Amino acid sequence: MTIKTMVLAAAVLAMGASVALAQNGPPPGGGGMAACRDDAQKLCPDKTGPDRRACMEANKDKLSDACKAARAARASGGGQ
Repeated sequence: MTIKTMVLAAAVLAMGASVALAQNGPPPGGGGMAACRDDAQKLCPDKTGPDRRACMEANKDKLSDACKAARAARASGGGQ
């Protein structure tokens, strides 16, 4: 096999893998919650893990519309 053929084969495999990953959507466990990142940094900057989730819940009326939609989708099972 020539180097040119090997590079072409590697490129085809890489493209196939990226298409497969893109079709699966965000990873389970919070990948769809990127819409809440700014809200979490603004409202709960000193919190992490379960404390941050509790802080976000306590401030749910202050969340952006995008974050509220992401939380609703996750609660209904649509964010995974």
